[in-house]
Amino acid sequence: MTIKLYCFGESGNAYKAALPLELSGLDWEPVKVDFFNGETRTPEYRASVNEMGEAPVMVDGDIRLTQSGVIQSYVTEKCGKFGGTTPEEAREVMRWVFWDNHKLSSQAGMTRFLANFLSEAKRPAEVIAFMQGRLKAAYQVLDAHLAGREWVVGDGPTNADFSCCGYLFYPEPFGFTRADWPEIDRWLSNIEALDGWKHPYDLMPGSPADRV
Repeated sequence: MTIKLYCFGESGNAYKAALPLELSGLDWEPVKVDFFNGETRTPEYRASVNEMGEAPVMVDGDIRLTQSGVIQSYVTEKCGKFGGTTPEEAREVMRWVFWDNHKLSSQAGMTRFLANFLSEAKRPAEVIAFMQGRLKAAYQVLDAHLAGREWVVGDGPTNADFSCCGYLFYPEPFGFTRADWPEIDRWLSNIEALDGWKHPYDLMPGSPADRV
C-alpha cells in the first residue's frame, strides 16, 4: 500500500518527513496541502486530516501520524534506516531531533515566513531581527558540533540530519547563508550527495513560483 504524505513544498517541517521517505525506498506519494489558501484552517481538514490543523500528515493504511519527528520514527520502523545503529546512537538521534524542533526549525520556519510570505507592509522588522539573532546561536551550535563529523550522529545519515536540515536548503532569505557556516555547508553537501536526494521544491508539490 502506498504511503501518503500530506505536505507542501514551502514547508520545511514537511520536508523533514518527505526526505527520509524518499531515501527509504518505501512506496509513497505526496498529497498537496493548499496551505496558503487556508486549507489547514478549515473544519474539513481538521476533521478528516489533522485535528491540529498542521502539515505534514502521514497516512499508511489505518495508521495516521502527525509531527515530523514521529513520522521519521515510523519510517525508521518500516525500513530499518536512519535511527542510529546502537541504543546510544538512537538516543543521540532523538536528542538532536528535539533540539532542532525547539531551537532551529521552529525559529527558522517562523522567521522565513515573516520575512518572505507576508506582504512587505506586514513584515515585523524588529521581530525578524530578534529571531535571526536566536537562529545565529543555533547555527553556531550546529556548526561547532559538525566539525570533524560527516553526519550529526554516527557514520551515516539519520533522522537527526533530516530534521536539522529541514529549512536550510530553501533559497528565500531568512538569515542563513551557507558560506558563513563552513561545517554546515560541508554537511549539507553530504546530504545533497545522497542517492535520491531532492530539493524540497522538487520533492513536494507547491512553491512560491506557483503564486506569482
